[in-house]
Amino acid sequence: MKHPEDDNELFNRLEAEMAEEAQGDVVDLGKARSARTESASSQPDRTPDASADSKPTESADPGEWESDDSRPTLVDPAAPTQSGPGLIDRIRDSKRLDVVPVWAKSAAEFGEAMKWLAGHAGHTIAFHAVRVPFLYVPKLVWRSPRGLVNTLGRVGRWAVDAEGEPLRQAEARRENSEVYLKLSRQRDRRVRLRTIVTVLGALASLAVLLYLVYGASPMTQVIAGVLAALGLGLAGAPADAPLATRAVVKTEVQKLSSDIVVKAMASIGIGQIASAVAKGQDGIKFVSPITREGPGWRADIDLPLGVTVADVADRRARLASGLRRPLGCVWPDADPGEHEGRLILWVGDRDLSKTGIVKWQLANARRHDVFKRVPFGLDPRGRAQSVPLIQHNVLIGSQPGQGKTASVRVLACGAALDPSVELWLHENKGTGDLDALACVSHRFVSGIDDESIKYAADSLKLLREEVMRRAAAIKKLPRDLCPDKRITRQIADKRSLKLWPLLAVFDECQNLFAHSTYGKQAGEDAEFIIKLGRALGVILVLATQRPDKDSLPTGISGNVSIRFCLRVAGQVENDMILGTSAYKNGVRATAFRPEIDAGNGYLGGATPLPTVVRTAYLDDPATDAIAQRALALRKAEGTLSGLALGEESEATPVPSYDLLADVAAVVPVSEERVWNERIASRLAELRPEVYGGWKGENVTSALKPHGIKTTGVAGTTGDGARTTRRGIVRADLTKAIAERDENRGAA
Repeated sequence: MKHPEDDNELFNRLEAEMAEEAQGDVVDLGKARSARTESASSQPDRTPDASADSKPTESADPGEWESDDSRPTLVDPAAPTQSGPGLIDRIRDSKRLDVVPVWAKSAAEFGEAMKWLAGHAGHTIAFHAVRVPFLYVPKLVWRSPRGLVNTLGRVGRWAVDAEGEPLRQAEARRENSEVYLKLSRQRDRRVRLRTIVTVLGALASLAVLLYLVYGASPMTQVIAGVLAALGLGLAGAPADAPLATRAVVKTEVQKLSSDIVVKAMASIGIGQIASAVAKGQDGIKFVSPITREGPGWRADIDLPLGVTVADVADRRARLASGLRRPLGCVWPDADPGEHEGRLILWVGDRDLSKTGIVKWQLANARRHDVFKRVPFGLDPRGRAQSVPLIQHNVLIGSQPGQGKTASVRVLACGAALDPSVELWLHENKGTGDLDALACVSHRFVSGIDDESIKYAADSLKLLREEVMRRAAAIKKLPRDLCPDKRITRQIADKRSLKLWPLLAVFDECQNLFAHSTYGKQAGEDAEFIIKLGRALGVILVLATQRPDKDSLPTGISGNVSIRFCLRVAGQVENDMILGTSAYKNGVRATAFRPEIDAGNGYLGGATPLPTVVRTAYLDDPATDAIAQRALALRKAEGTLSGLALGEESEATPVPSYDLLADVAAVVPVSEERVWNERIASRLAELRPEVYGGWKGENVTSALKPHGIKTTGVAGTTGDGARTTRRGIVRADLTKAIAERDENRGAA
């Protein structure tokens, strides 16, 4: 009888041979067993008591054979003969780095870099040029006597070979007479030669001095004296007091290294990383070297198995503490082209909130194609971010005063620069933030009263009818003109079809959807438009400061494709804007700091993954200038309609009041500084139908687009207590009014 071990060995050998012949092919185990049986039957029995009855059958499973010690012998698949993919496969799968940096490919980013470089060089030149006659030259003259003494001393030490004295004394202390005598003879030769050179140099200097005093012209004497004073001044400069001061003081930012990153990652409370570091390992793997990217450092990291980027983003504050950097400098992101454990850690040189006002790329543009993406702002790495409007709807949410309306204004201005776009603007806050664009709007309203709310609700009814009309119109279009049954640039340019893009903005939409009379129907109409109007060229932009189920129906928040969330208070508000589980996945707009991070928010839907963006900012004069260019474009192409042509002048409740003028009316000239809460109460008395219910923060957000900043104002409360609260300076108000009137007059 054969031993089972022999059959096992033969079976393994056959499988290995077959795997060697056909790498990657599927092995038929039935054929393998048949071959094993035929081979085994041709071999003589190795034991004297072998019999045919004891031979295993073809149906026997090799994995169930047992050895002499009754333990199962497992048969593993044969290992491949090659250790991994071939060279060509490894090269093909490798990631190619950019030949030209990304910032150099973008004309806007390259222009910004060159502009900064020119500004830096110009500042440095101007800084030193101003100080040359008034600081640097007097310093040199003052130091010239000391420079003369230093120069004579250096010449004297050189002449007597003073630099070799320490070496000679050291050899004397070692009592090394032979070396000492050699050094002494060398010193004697040097001193003789250097003495001759010094005397000749002194005589030549004396001759030059006598010539300058008695034989040279006055101009030559002045030039020689200035050069001598400057040269001696440089020679007399102390080592710890350089002549020139720094034109730019560089902020020292510690270079990001692998050791710093490993220590920081170990401190954020992820068990897999902390335990690996405790055992002397890194816990994380650096996919590529840490490099500079924009104004910061980038590290590509593979996290341990089972750890995701969301786990790290959830501990962003701890990570910032471990890196010893401000929270606004540390931005952990995922790599959309890799697995869920690939972390891109970007650490900026300065806080994102301190980057200042972001200039809009289209601020000076003559026109823009809305079928292309609209520039929106910058991400923490300084890369431009944009938003697609066609085939999308936009939802923007935040707490009051965080930059929500400013974001709406950027999108509305981007659409206004395309003369084919029909604008329906509804600003249900009543502060006039979008008043400048009324001149190019088909429908426009600004107000919080019932009449304004009804007007906005009527707009949604009309939009619903428009969506149904467009659906029927597109259905009739020939397939070669509209193969995908959606609006294209070619279709939009055919004015006879009346299928041009239509952008409808509803700012402070919670006042509409939560209205007791018009809110329910408005919510149903908006949901219908969002679901069906996307492909038909109807775009809704909704902005709210109260994202809850009552003021923002779930049918709306659940179907919007692009979301921008600035600072919000909690998880519920965060997920209402950014989508369910956004907070759980580490996308948390609650991490933004009130006022400090105003303008910073998470942008979702416009990029593969939610991205932090600092929005561009357009003040009132800039918006006015854009509106006038948009008006000129529409007049030239004959695309003005509705209110812009005066067709709805009677039916449209366009506000007849002026916010800045109203504030100036309630703040007397004698009151140089005033609290915002007092302005709010006075405005409510002046126009209760417009400013009723306003508080100090409403005044702050309403005045901000006009360039009026709030500051701490000391005052006395009603009970006589002295305190400091947020307020404005009346001089800033009058300056803003003057600049606005001047810009409007120029336009």
